[in-house]
Amino acid sequence: MLISEKADDIEIASISTSDESVENLLTREWLLTNERGGYASSTIIGCNTREYHGLLIGSLNPPANRIMALAKCMEMVIFEGQSRSGPDPGVSQNVSPRKVYNLSTFEFDGKFAPQGFTHLKRVRRDSGLHFDYEFEQLTLTKSVYLLRETDTVVLVYDFAGVQEPGEFVLRPFVGLRDFHTLQRSDAPLYSRWLGHSLLIRHDVPDSCKLFLNCPSMNFEKDEQWWFNFVYRNEKQRGLNFTEDLWTPGFFKCRIQAGKPATIVFHANLSPSQSGRNPEQLLKVEIDEIYKDLCKHQSGVTSAAKNGDDKFRTLCLAADQFITKRQTNTEPEHTHRTTVIAGFHWFADWGRDTFIALPGLLLSTRRFDEAKSVLTTFAQSADEGMIPNRFDDRTGTAYFNSVDASLWFINAAFQYLNATGDSETFTQHLLPTIRWIIDSYHNGTQYDICADSDGLITSGNYETQLTWMDAKYDGVSFTPRCGKAIEVNALWYNALCLCARFYDGRDAENARHYKSMVDKVKVSFCKLFWNEKTGYLNDCILPDGSVDSSLRPNQIFAVSLGFSPLSPQQQAAVVDVVQKELLTPFGLRTLNAGDDRYKGIYTGPQQQRDEAYHQGTVWPWLIGPFVESFLKVNDYNRKSKKQAAEFIQPLMQHLTGQGCIGSISEIFDGDAPHNPRGCIAQAWSVAELIRAYELINN
Repeated sequence: MLISEKADDIEIASISTSDESVENLLTREWLLTNERGGYASSTIIGCNTREYHGLLIGSLNPPANRIMALAKCMEMVIFEGQSRSGPDPGVSQNVSPRKVYNLSTFEFDGKFAPQGFTHLKRVRRDSGLHFDYEFEQLTLTKSVYLLRETDTVVLVYDFAGVQEPGEFVLRPFVGLRDFHTLQRSDAPLYSRWLGHSLLIRHDVPDSCKLFLNCPSMNFEKDEQWWFNFVYRNEKQRGLNFTEDLWTPGFFKCRIQAGKPATIVFHANLSPSQSGRNPEQLLKVEIDEIYKDLCKHQSGVTSAAKNGDDKFRTLCLAADQFITKRQTNTEPEHTHRTTVIAGFHWFADWGRDTFIALPGLLLSTRRFDEAKSVLTTFAQSADEGMIPNRFDDRTGTAYFNSVDASLWFINAAFQYLNATGDSETFTQHLLPTIRWIIDSYHNGTQYDICADSDGLITSGNYETQLTWMDAKYDGVSFTPRCGKAIEVNALWYNALCLCARFYDGRDAENARHYKSMVDKVKVSFCKLFWNEKTGYLNDCILPDGSVDSSLRPNQIFAVSLGFSPLSPQQQAAVVDVVQKELLTPFGLRTLNAGDDRYKGIYTGPQQQRDEAYHQGTVWPWLIGPFVESFLKVNDYNRKSKKQAAEFIQPLMQHLTGQGCIGSISEIFDGDAPHNPRGCIAQAWSVAELIRAYELINN
């Protein structure tokens, strides 16, 4: 039985070969991730359309500083032709012609060469990716497996129905470059045969190493540079879009039914692997790999009860973002759980992590990992602030966010409610929560402080501290310094959570937080509720001017556990957001009637940044919207049925378009709402999980 047939797999696509369908197929991508921030990814026809695509992207300092080690492979099936007897065996011989079939598809300037997609019939996914090819003389299944704990990818080629003798040839193309850059043909790459594996590295000491091992195939050295591979997505983004790739030679073997060709690629990148023998890492047993991956998936989906396949799919989508951060300051390079904000190019960000944590880790019952994330960030707090991100190279923490710390508080209390783990909460999280509140009240970095009315103000016209942080060449497209609506909704919620926690435990602290709650509630409604528009102002700028833009940030004043608004005001907010901002894939960041509205997110960086929060749809906002909609309708059956319709397009997107098995970062504001940005975004998946859970509980 073929490895690729063992699992209860999901068919991603049946492949046709018309020009129109190929263009559509190039917009559909796949992603496998490991626990180190590494991944493998491409389009479903195997043609790399991004500089971030590759069969093996590993991490120097998990989960950051990522290296595109192996870009792609050229794979060919060759039938040399056979001598066949004529009518009179003693008189003549007929010889069938040599036939070469390509599995691979590369894009060069204006054309695809080779065009392996013409033989690709089906793409399936389980714990790996499986590509089914059909030829006259055989059928072939290519499987891709990414190991969880090391930067190792395994390719398996299974042959069946072999009609005549032939050879299989594989030529790897090597990157060994920072995954944010592109390679040119002056890169000093070289290879060396070690007896059982091929070593590839830069011709400099202590450089990254790529090991290749294929015991069932012979290697022939044939070093070449191939020039000007085209990455169409980078071209559309106004960036450099061509790359040169190096190949050390090729592997080949005779084709035999039931005897798969297996090749292992291992990137020895990080210090934590320096003491490990790469030869051992390259000696893999496919069945053992498959069992390990299936066991992991089984654990991941254990939260899906009663055969809920939709929630099972959501659990698997969540798993892609859960990774380990290497901490060199602790013994034996301790690894702590963290959350990758999005693939391909984001690392772990504080704001994204704590917005995503309830859906990714609490709804899926991954409580130990939630604890690790919360305590790791709590330990990194400084001046009463949670880090917004860590530097890709140095690991230095940056604190340029006013809302990340408040989202941390919300996530910490949700962890307590979900687990009842009062020991972790009171000993490791509560001190940081109180530190944040005191610091925000008294004043901390980035001019963050409570004004005389009790509301939080922050930043200036040079800073970008809220999640709507697009800025290009010194121009802030959405200046939201001063008092931002969602920041103060989070602030009110945090104070209420503390007041409730201390109620019955500590009378003095309960009174302290309750007095802050009362003051903020009055100020919030007075300052943000706009009687003229019938909804909430988005921001009060430092000069006191009011930004009454119709944006989705006001939804948090309803969705969070505690709202300062009256029931009538909450219902009005939900109503205007539903009418003006709701799309099939989430909420627009600005209503379409505004003169600043940008309905398409495309083009060079400045053009994209200008559209980022001026109408672009963000799917993560479907979570707070659904929660608000259900709340103002008392979670009745009718509202749950309507909410299920709201999320249905995103559920279809999860398995139908964009990145198969995940949710995109953003969508165009205008129909047909094409997916844009990162192909897989943590908070997009997380908030869909929460919405699904709210509807179905």
